[in-house]
Amino acid sequence: MNMAIHQQADTDLHKILKRQRIAFQQQPFADAAIRIDWLKRLKQSLLDHQQALLDALSRDYGHRSVDDSMLSDIMPVINNINYSIKHLKGWMKPSRRHAGLMLAPASVKVHYQPLGVVGIIVPWNFPVMLSLGPLTTALAAGNRAMLKLSEFTPATNAVIRQLLDAAFAPEQVAVIEGEADVAAAFSALPFDHLLFTGSTLVGRHVMRAAADNLTPVTLELGGKSPVIIAPDIPLADAVERLIYGKCLNAGQICVAPDYVLCPEHKVDEFVATYQQKFRAMYGEVARNPDYGNIINERQHQRLLSLLDDALTKGATVYSASDEPLNTASRKLATQLLTGVTPQMTLMQEEIFGPLLPIVAYQTLDEAIDFVNARPRPLALYLMSFDKATQQQVLDNTLSGGVCINETVFHVAADDAPFGGIGPSGMGHYHGREGFLQFSHARTVLARGRINTGKLVHPPYGNWLQRLLVKFFVR
Repeated sequence: MNMAIHQQADTDLHKILKRQRIAFQQQPFADAAIRIDWLKRLKQSLLDHQQALLDALSRDYGHRSVDDSMLSDIMPVINNINYSIKHLKGWMKPSRRHAGLMLAPASVKVHYQPLGVVGIIVPWNFPVMLSLGPLTTALAAGNRAMLKLSEFTPATNAVIRQLLDAAFAPEQVAVIEGEADVAAAFSALPFDHLLFTGSTLVGRHVMRAAADNLTPVTLELGGKSPVIIAPDIPLADAVERLIYGKCLNAGQICVAPDYVLCPEHKVDEFVATYQQKFRAMYGEVARNPDYGNIINERQHQRLLSLLDDALTKGATVYSASDEPLNTASRKLATQLLTGVTPQMTLMQEEIFGPLLPIVAYQTLDEAIDFVNARPRPLALYLMSFDKATQQQVLDNTLSGGVCINETVFHVAADDAPFGGIGPSGMGHYHGREGFLQFSHARTVLARGRINTGKLVHPPYGNWLQRLLVKFFVR
């Protein structure tokens, strides 16, 4: 994009933001009935466009499982909208707080106000859920929103634009498209809050740009989410619990199992069990409509490069499928890797695809130390039926979220927050925590006719003030 076009795009973004700010100022506190109407309009438009979205997602990927798209992109948004409608009035109700004897007589309440205009930067891996999901939360909190959609999902973007245009005026919800330079300009806008979902590397740039405007950010990043397989669990159970999370969307999920920590004497059995389960689920991957493509050739080549680097440095690769690896196809079965080392690139970067390194360990403490020696993950998965083992891992690790004997499904818990920690993100959304994230909690202290505040007015040092100090400072 040349400089003139870039400046025009930047000017257009500011104009859209200005129009949304003016609209917000005209209606700074939409009541529950208005917000519920917004959510119902969003839901109905999503239902009206669901088939178009399913078709568009598959076009953008070259092939994407219809069921994967329905279960992971569309259904979670519908559930989120329904949940928000049900609980919105309770979330909006001011909460009473204790004023305490020192402030008596007075009442203290916390009111939850809309922030204004929220910016949402959407990734390519779940372009419906990760655009309309945060939008649901922003609207529930009474805000306006601007969405920057990924340039890698143009067909899906066109349908999202249609469904949002059918439900809202651009002063309420605006859709922005464009390449990386548009995303950079978007993140530099003076939003009242900015939510970014994507890589840790890009998240740093987004946070840096937002800092110039003191724009608060929610960063939903990624990282390397480990699976600890404890010694007690049968491997058939462990693999059955983790395989769906690795195969959904061909592993292109921020919370997908990134690597497995397996007892050393069970590594070969794990590989064989994974292959057996995978073949039972997908058979011939090349012809199976239930298994999706890598999004584009750029991502495909990145994954093949990670694989080549690991092979060059001594890893052994086992395909989960009976089929030979077809590097010309973007449909890639899980590639299991043993003998991995920290020097391999796939053990240093988030994989975001169907490669699964297996790290052998001898003791559970060793596995925990391995996790703790690395950046805090977005998700931690533990496969164990032993309560003491579960508690040991929970007490000695830090992560954005945890699943015990499951993977990825914690993201679907509408009544629980979702978010990362450290390099895997900051802030939460989903459910009540999302409503709070996109609201300003304003404390309101109110007094009546009795004015006890004058008791501490100057001149200082009278007997009552000395008595108050002795009473409260003890």
